[in-house]
Amino acid sequence: MILAHLSQFAANPAALGFWFQDAAPTAGFSPIELAHNMGPVALGVVAVLFIMSIWSLAVMIDRFLYFSAAKKQSREFAPRVAGALRENKLEEAIKVGDRNKKSHLAEVVTAGLQEFRNYGGGVVTVEQVEASKRALERSEAIVHAKLKRGLGGLATIGSTAPFVGLFGTVAGILKAFQEIAVQKTPGIGAVASGISEALVTTAFGLLVAIPAVMTFNYFTNKVEAFDVEMDNSSSELVDYFLKQNRR
Repeated sequence: MILAHLSQFAANPAALGFWFQDAAPTAGFSPIELAHNMGPVALGVVAVLFIMSIWSLAVMIDRFLYFSAAKKQSREFAPRVAGALRENKLEEAIKVGDRNKKSHLAEVVTAGLQEFRNYGGGVVTVEQVEASKRALERSEAIVHAKLKRGLGGLATIGSTAPFVGLFGTVAGILKAFQEIAVQKTPGIGAVASGISEALVTTAFGLLVAIPAVMTFNYFTNKVEAFDVEMDNSSSELVDYFLKQNRR
């Protein structure tokens, strides 16, 4: 039976075209060819995802550099300011903080020390300690907001990029059905362009979302660790002020 069909195709090679005409690709699948064959909706989706990827990359680089500088300067600041306070050199401790402006610890501790110094001289009072404590709390809130800058946008990109890609997927599927209706041929060649659009936008959406979500979680953990360090430093500084009050 099979040999009989093969002999038929050998005698009439044109018959092979009936079986494989729908399988012939109608569009290339290189990036340039895919972009050339994309419709306006798919191109718009890709443009939006590209902007989102650039934005998320900028936030990632900015936060990485900011956190690295904060960590490095905090390691230098902590032992120096602790040594100055042990020797009751308040002005020296403030100068150490001014030299480490990128340190989250330095910004918080320096605010408390300046309030303690500016409140008044002479005997240390409870009001002076309370004023310094409030200054520490205000500074912590400000530094926390600085540390989280840009992370909200990163979370938004991570959560919405897949849905933007899904919109492109729906548009690609609709285009594929329109091509079937126009060409009146249900073969894969008739829907290749629309399906490729759908898959490209889906993949691009995931490519943008996954790194954004991962880096958002990473930076959020870093912010929480910095918050713990600031809380501990504030508590230690308040204890130092209370000791000065008892003296």
